[in-house]
Amino acid sequence: MFLASKGLGHYLHTHYGDRTFRGLYRWNAFDISMLVPYFIVMVILAFYGIHRYQLVWLYYRNKDKAAKWDQPGGRYAEGELPFVTVQLPIYNEQFVIDRLIDAICRIEYPRDRFEIQLLDDSTDETVGVAAEIVERYARGFAGMEPQPIVHIHRTNRHGYKAGALDEGLKVAKGELIAIFDADFVPAPDWLMKVVHHFAEPGIGMVQTRWTHLNRNYSFMTQVEAILLDGHFVLEHGGRSRAGVFFNFNGTAGVWRRQAISDGGGWQHDTLTEDTDLSYRVQMTGWKFKYLQDVECPAELPIEMTAFKTQQARWAKGLIQTGKKILPRVMKSDAPWHTKLEAWYHLTANLSYPLMIVLSVLLMPAMIIRSWQGYVQMLLIDLPLFVASTMSVSTFYLVSQKELFPKTWYKTFLYVPFLMALGVGLTITNTKAVMEALFGYKTEFARTPKYRVKKKGEASHAKVYRKRLGIVPWIELAIGTYFAWTVYYAVTTENFFTVPFLLLFVLGYWYTGLLSLLQGRFERGGGASGEEVHEKPYPMGI
Repeated sequence: MFLASKGLGHYLHTHYGDRTFRGLYRWNAFDISMLVPYFIVMVILAFYGIHRYQLVWLYYRNKDKAAKWDQPGGRYAEGELPFVTVQLPIYNEQFVIDRLIDAICRIEYPRDRFEIQLLDDSTDETVGVAAEIVERYARGFAGMEPQPIVHIHRTNRHGYKAGALDEGLKVAKGELIAIFDADFVPAPDWLMKVVHHFAEPGIGMVQTRWTHLNRNYSFMTQVEAILLDGHFVLEHGGRSRAGVFFNFNGTAGVWRRQAISDGGGWQHDTLTEDTDLSYRVQMTGWKFKYLQDVECPAELPIEMTAFKTQQARWAKGLIQTGKKILPRVMKSDAPWHTKLEAWYHLTANLSYPLMIVLSVLLMPAMIIRSWQGYVQMLLIDLPLFVASTMSVSTFYLVSQKELFPKTWYKTFLYVPFLMALGVGLTITNTKAVMEALFGYKTEFARTPKYRVKKKGEASHAKVYRKRLGIVPWIELAIGTYFAWTVYYAVTTENFFTVPFLLLFVLGYWYTGLLSLLQGRFERGGGASGEEVHEKPYPMGI
């Protein structure tokens, strides 16, 4: 064995007395109390990391089972298309409401088999704006015939989005229910690409893939896009192709009304009502389809606080759904691999509080294990690092290769930052997870949409901007702590851990600083043009 530095040798001599460190090292109670939980956390995180590899494997193993928009299991005869109700749940969306309604009214579908419900829970100027726009399109606007659209405004937010969808369902005429959030802009042929899949008996829901209107708006939105692409390509792709449970994403999908009813309807005891309903419906026997080749563009959060709010809501909602649904899944007659995948899916966000534990134990573990040689480090640490950390980069690189086969290699430049961003979400998402575990209820926090056209012009961000209180300062403090651990690792020649520790420094400082300085750089340069649209390559480099 070796001693990494004179300072460390002095520490070991002082702490342990004269020892030769030739395999005779004896752990004391303090060492064990630090290393046992450290390795337990690392092993658990490694299992979640290995699961990412499994999703990639499922995706490629079952590639021939992928659903295609032009290969439905059945097809409606001409004149027999089902009646479709399009539901648009909104809350204070004054900047995007006109774009949403215009896109929905341009959907190509027989108007005698089609209706639009604008489900408005707004409490600001959106109410008047929405009412005016709905009236305009109902009369006929921009060369279009009068549209079958109604404005349903609630004076309370009971049940939040789930409550609004349920309220609309009471008066809906449709056999099929299409749902779009306020920032989505479906193409005119979107519905016709989806609807024929419901001619196949037993199909309860069809989900399509999100794409991104403002992918190239900023460095942060490019990283966000990669994160979402990983979910929509490998998570949805792998699960749907393998025939296990997966979820409706709350928007850009179509439900069979009977499936909603059989599953118990929309319920609002979790913040992810979409995932909750998805599992309940699939356990009644309905099948879901995922059409990866049908795109529906939407807007990414342009501010760190908005992004954190979105991620925290999803993290808390999935844990709430896991508490509610997993006991039913485990008691069901579903195959064991379906139950296992449901467990991984609904408990994945437990990794955030585990990361907090890892952060606390990392420095003591480094000091205690400083006597260790390179061979032991390679045998113990390297496998855990590959399983828990490298799986993340592999996961997102593969998703970009699937979507952008000619330019996916550019993603390598973003890998350290998307991994760091995942680390930077630890504080807010841990808070959300703990609230879910202890049953602490909070209101549905929407993700604000601004329809920002280009950087450098005054945006409307300040209207819906939220602060995160002390959280950014905590993130900066933890980032500083990890900067000190980097210094310690370098001075003790523990170079193997330095790249891993730098991810923590970058992640905490990046999320903390952007949260504090959001909106301060609007005067800086950026993309030009009237609208920042998706480009046919993954990022604007």
